[in-house]
Formats: sequence, C-alpha cells, structure tokens
Amino acid sequence: MLLFLHLFRKVTLIGIIYDLFIADKICLCISPLLLAEYYNVLERPKFAQFYEFAAKAKVVLANIEVKATIYQPRITLNIIADKDDNKILELADICEADFIITGNTNDFTFPEYKQTKIVTPKDYWEIHRPA
Repeated sequence: MLLFLHLFRKVTLIGIIYDLFIADKICLCISPLLLAEYYNVLERPKFAQFYEFAAKAKVVLANIEVKATIYQPRITLNIIADKDDNKILELADICEADFIITGNTNDFTFPEYKQTKIVTPKDYWEIHRPA
C-alpha cells in the first residue's frame, strides 16, 4: 500500500505513523518539496506556544525522511485553491498512492483524485487501517 500523510492536522496521525508506518504495515511517500514545507511550517510562531511541539515534530519528520519512499513529482497541478496543497496531489499522482490522509477538509473537498482515496485520519484508522 502506498500512502501519503498530511501531517500536523490530527492526533490520530501519530498512531498511523507509529503503529503502521514504523511497523512496516504501510509505505509512506513524501517529496522533497513537501518535506521542506513541513520543516518551514514548524518555524511558524503559532507553534511556539506549545511546549516542545516543534522539536518533537522535527523528530517525527526526521524518522519519516529516513524511512519513507521519496518521490520527485513530474507534474504541476492547479486543482486546489491553496497552491501548496497541490503538491500533495502531485505526489499522489507520481507514487500512485492508495490514500491521502488529511484533516484538511476545507481544501480537499473531493473524495478521490484519480485512483487515490482522500480520507480523514479518523476514517482511515477506523475503516481502512490494515490489520
């Protein structure tokens, strides 16, 4: 199974990352552009109010960077109004992801992109999680 996670949206993602990804039950796909964006997001002042959040999240990202499958998207899309979120679709396209798991229901208002289902972390955990 190929999988891409939209990080920092729901606590359930931590369970997905540690219980499934670290245990080799799923394959997580990432692109260099998305990884860089996640590191940049952690530098935003709004995260400074949460004790050690950025430091802990950087450890998670470092683990993902080492273990995930890295893809370099070959297309540029302009489907979602938030331009940065198009990078997620571009990645799903190149890695032929089964799922995009995201809590961003404001921008991901459609149930699938090509062969990739778009689900919330809760729905993935409760309905699609591998045994």
